Amino acid sequence: MAHKRIPELQTIEFTGSASIAQYSKAGRDLARDFAWELHESAAELEAILKSQKGHPLLMGIDVKLRAKRVANRLRRASEGCVGVAAELVRFNKQYRTEFITPAQEAKRKEKSKKKWNFED
Repeated sequence: MAHKRIPELQTIEFTGSASIAQYSKAGRDLARDFAWELHESAAELEAILKSQKGHPLLMGIDVKLRAKRVANRLRRASEGCVGVAAELVRFNKQYRTEFITPAQEAKRKEKSKKKWNFED
């Protein structure tokens, strides 16, 4: 069975610093979106599961506890995705630390500085 790749990341070819930064940003955005989706789904699922009928003598407490345990798995997965996003930022920073010389970094920072235009 062939694994399908994520098209947002698959299309980025590693050709230099810009492509690594682009890959890092695209991956971080995907991880954040996935984390948000899992977090929202956990809340929605917990609400749906809590509405189920439980044991009559326990007055629904058993259902609420089980719903919370199930939803907590999605919340943990969401936290894991936030960790993935943070690691992708660190990946780009580590690349810059290991492979970009200080002169190149200074040149990049100088180029990216925006000039203030008083004439606007």
